[in-house]
Amino acid sequence: MSLSKIQEKLTVLLALLKWLFLAVLVGMLAGTASAFFLFALDWATSTRLVNPWLLAGLPLAGLVVGWVYWRFGQQIEAGNNLLIDEINEPQKIIPLRMAPLVLGSTVVSHLFGASVGREGTAVQMGAALADQLTRLLQLKNGDRRVLLMAGISAGFASVFGTPLAGAIFGLEVLAIGRMRVDAIWPCLIAAVVADQVGVLWGVQHTHYLIGEIPAISLWVLVAVLLAGAIFGVVARCFANASHLIAGWMKKMIQYPPLRPFVGGGVIALLAWLLGAERYLGLGIPTIIESFQYPMANYDFAAKFAFTVASLGSGFKGGEVTPLFYIGATLGNALAPLLNLHFAFLAGLGFVAVFAGAANTPIASTLMAIEMFGAEVGVYAALACVVSYLFSGHTGIYCSQRIAHGKYRAGPEGIRLSELAAYRDSKK
Repeated sequence: MSLSKIQEKLTVLLALLKWLFLAVLVGMLAGTASAFFLFALDWATSTRLVNPWLLAGLPLAGLVVGWVYWRFGQQIEAGNNLLIDEINEPQKIIPLRMAPLVLGSTVVSHLFGASVGREGTAVQMGAALADQLTRLLQLKNGDRRVLLMAGISAGFASVFGTPLAGAIFGLEVLAIGRMRVDAIWPCLIAAVVADQVGVLWGVQHTHYLIGEIPAISLWVLVAVLLAGAIFGVVARCFANASHLIAGWMKKMIQYPPLRPFVGGGVIALLAWLLGAERYLGLGIPTIIESFQYPMANYDFAAKFAFTVASLGSGFKGGEVTPLFYIGATLGNALAPLLNLHFAFLAGLGFVAVFAGAANTPIASTLMAIEMFGAEVGVYAALACVVSYLFSGHTGIYCSQRIAHGKYRAGPEGIRLSELAAYRDSKK
């Protein structure tokens, strides 16, 4: 073997070992942080359910969350969008305070009844902790990008117990039409390690039973495609409504801490008047119920409204678990119309609405396989891809870039948030 060949193999080996070491560190940090967060979240949820009067404190909790971010977190207010921007266009290291701020704010939001998720918190903690290694090890921008992606993957995997979906999510979420497969090794290692670290800490993830998978037939395929289109439209509406409410609140209320105060007051009042407490918090029990028996056909719309109001007014946590709720209950409601079993369609909706809202059909398909079994793979892929296409060029992460349009070539590198202005300029 020639000397150049030996040197090439040694270079590859050293690179693999380097990223193995870094990814294991990231996975351990993210997995530990997520475990602590999930335990705190369980405490907050159980405490709120035992003490329903805490809902009355939601406006004050919103004021506190808003003030803390206004006083100490303006640099990190963008959350997941900041991470996407830093990977695409590196500027400066994510402040370490992102981790405790988003953790504390999310726990407070759940304790008092805001309808928010948890993936945003885990992803931001994982990436913020990972980015501290940039300063410690004096990494360059290229390595820093990969490190942040590994942090995102680790956070996502550890909070849901889905390492394969987490690994791909960190690669897929950055841009529409392009995946950074060069980072797949560290993202995969970080996701697997983070998930296993969480298990070692005693984290127990929720299991959903999708039941019998129907045999492939023309009608089942057509029904799944129709459902996927509806899931995509709902995902699009969710993303647009969230951005619309957030923009409207910023326009109408200049003082940032007052936005979640006002939003919290409206949410608490409506939940009390309508007896709608089931639409607050994560809503895991309702998601489980959607796999067990037919439910009210308006559950998805109610959760949609409370989540949009919570996120739009400034409460912290994330969108993904509420999207799971919306998708599962929507699938449950569509099942009799499409002559499919409600648990089967609830499972497809669970992942497909998320796929359309986050523009991550591959990660969502893998999540379905990890959660429900490989037999659902074909149906999950169809539902997720169709949802992704029908959600259009919008999404919950407005900093996502368009590397290639979903239907045709478009302005490469532009953010989703800039697309409307770009189109207007071309008219």
